Amino acid sequence: MKIKLFILSCLVSLSTLGFAQQKPAFWQDIQKFKAKDSVNAPAKGGILFIGSSSFTMWTDLEQVFKSYGAINRGFGGSNLVQANYYAKDIVFPYAARQIVIYSGENDIADGASAVEVLNRFATFFTNIRNQQPGVPVIYISIKQSPSREKHGATFVHANVLIKEYLGHYNATRFIDVDSKMHTADGKLRPELFREDMLHMKPAGYQIWIKELTPYLMKN
Repeated sequence: MKIKLFILSCLVSLSTLGFAQQKPAFWQDIQKFKAKDSVNAPAKGGILFIGSSSFTMWTDLEQVFKSYGAINRGFGGSNLVQANYYAKDIVFPYAARQIVIYSGENDIADGASAVEVLNRFATFFTNIRNQQPGVPVIYISIKQSPSREKHGATFVHANVLIKEYLGHYNATRFIDVDSKMHTADGKLRPELFREDMLHMKPAGYQIWIKELTPYLMKN
């Protein structure tokens, strides 16, 4: 009997472990957002920032754009597929009056082509527009960085494709930050990046703020 109980206990443990392992990437990050919202939900109709770690590590984003009702929902090293997957959790509930996206860089770093990134973006954009027709969408261009220099041409190609795609839709804007993070002769500016040569220092975010602010919608 004891042996049977031990075996049953092991099976339950393995089943529980298997369930935990089946949770999708960034599940915990999303649960933290939901828990935070359950205590102090952002006012509906703000400006939603959704994307990857360039938003996650922009720790004062909501303060910088406080007058716009900014909501920062950047998570980890996410990609466009994951942003779309979690849209029902951290996009649609806020009924944002404008959505700002920074995603696609990690897709390419993980092996996606520029065309694949365009298709992933188109899927995410279409999902947003199906749920919130006409909501203004801003896409911040994929930035190049010293640590991902080998992907530079693909980043540029993806930016061109997404910019052209958005040109066919109303209430969209492509914001070019990448070229502003280069010198006049086209060289990357390593002083804008942290030691990992991937994520930005405040000076990098100042460029983003300058380029983005004129296109944010006031209440």
